[in-house]
Amino acid sequence: MGLRYALPVMCVAWVLAAMDFAAPQAAQVPRAPADSHAGPMFQTSHDCLACHNGLTTSTGEDVSIGSSWRASIMANASRDPYWQASVRREMIDHPAARAEIEDECAICHMPMSRAQAVTSGGRGEIFAHLPIGRGEAAADALAADGVSCSLCHQIRDDKLGTRESFTGGFVLDRAPSAGPRSIFGPFEIDQGRTTIMRSATGFKPTEASHVRQSELCATCHTLYTTALGPGGKAIGELPEQVPYLEWRHSAFREERSCQSCHMPTVREKMPITSVLGEPREGLARHSFVGGNFFMLRMLNRYRVELGVEALPVELDAAARRTVQFLQSETAEIAVESARVSTGRLEFDIDVKNLAGHKLPSAYPSRRVWLHVSVRDATGQTIFESGAVGLNGRIEGNDHDVDPFVYEPHYMEIRRPQEVQIYESIMAGADGRPTTGLLTAVQFIKDNRLLPRGFDKATAEADIAVRGDAARDTNFAANGDRVRYSIDLATRSGPFEVQAELFYQPISFRWAQNLRSYEAPETKRFVTYFESMSAGTAEVLARSTRSVP
Repeated sequence: MGLRYALPVMCVAWVLAAMDFAAPQAAQVPRAPADSHAGPMFQTSHDCLACHNGLTTSTGEDVSIGSSWRASIMANASRDPYWQASVRREMIDHPAARAEIEDECAICHMPMSRAQAVTSGGRGEIFAHLPIGRGEAAADALAADGVSCSLCHQIRDDKLGTRESFTGGFVLDRAPSAGPRSIFGPFEIDQGRTTIMRSATGFKPTEASHVRQSELCATCHTLYTTALGPGGKAIGELPEQVPYLEWRHSAFREERSCQSCHMPTVREKMPITSVLGEPREGLARHSFVGGNFFMLRMLNRYRVELGVEALPVELDAAARRTVQFLQSETAEIAVESARVSTGRLEFDIDVKNLAGHKLPSAYPSRRVWLHVSVRDATGQTIFESGAVGLNGRIEGNDHDVDPFVYEPHYMEIRRPQEVQIYESIMAGADGRPTTGLLTAVQFIKDNRLLPRGFDKATAEADIAVRGDAARDTNFAANGDRVRYSIDLATRSGPFEVQAELFYQPISFRWAQNLRSYEAPETKRFVTYFESMSAGTAEVLARSTRSVP
């Protein structure tokens, strides 16, 4: 049986994948016939932007497909310096599997260059195509394009939603020996416009409803990794990120698709192309709004070094749009049942998850936590739990101090050193916490907030709640309730309670653990992270309450 690997997918579209050692198949990408006249397997986005930009609504909103996409994490999947550093770290940790790791990590971060290489009998490469912009070969241009137009729109409706399709198991269109490849989209295209697109790109636009189904996204956003022991031997498997399975176990399965949240449609008829386009209902925005505002800012700040093509104003808008999305669509909190009794201030914090999957979801470097403070009548802070510290640390969090311990899930918090952190903690075969994906064999903590309709009692093992949260009756579908009990000593009220829910895409420990690796990619990312450490986290929701 072959081995599976993967590395970080950054954001809603942070993507990774894997393949069988025994039978490499490039995520089921077909080999082109030797006498094929179908043209190239892929075109870069530059060939698409010419017609699919210049789209503006009646209110002046720019909904251009090309410019929206190029400022997304999808477009910059290969430029992501955290992904590059993490791939290098795994190759150092598991030297016997270096080539296989690099090949498999290219399946979704550099999918086009990797697919092209496999059809020619080769393997995917990553560092041969870096830094972005250095190489002039066609494969370098495909690698630089990240998760691009002619990749996603060539995925066929084959086995979508099945385990075989996960971990990069997408199937690409098979071109006839003397005809164009299909480009799948949600609209029917007339013969005249079909001829124009074939002439311009070599592709044939083909109506296909599966491009609007969550199962399409699941091919790369449902990811299993295989832990490796000495000599590259498989020692276990981990459901490293499975937001599709979380969504499938929630009420959202019957209500909203992945695309409806992350690619919301324009609320008026719009052409999908600026060249001979006709107004259509349901143009999907291609901004792919997700959760990684931090990486968007990093790409913008270090754009020259990373070879970023999106304009500064586009990346800035994408980061702001991401924060706005997070603050309006992901969570609510409230201070409830507050009272003073026998020298103690007691109150509950209710946290509600509004998302269609766990919060946070996807790559396990992400965490959400409660920052709670209490002030007395003089305005002096008498209690504080979960303050943001130096370099993106959480004050009081054991894991930020010691990589081999972690903060438990709390039902009641009584001391400032106790912090409610919603996160997943991986562990290796020795039971110790790790941030190495190919070292991890299990989750020893997973108290990420559950979506509406999620029954933790019936959840399959791959999406199960782990640790003390599994026994907490106040931790259930849609959120959590945490009791705070504060010793007032001689303090007098009224007291003001302020609660904030923070979110951090790349937590301190996940960045810090790269520091010991002597490689240019790891050192560069740590430098980047520290230079931007003041902006690693954003507040998702706030609530205040005065208690007499």
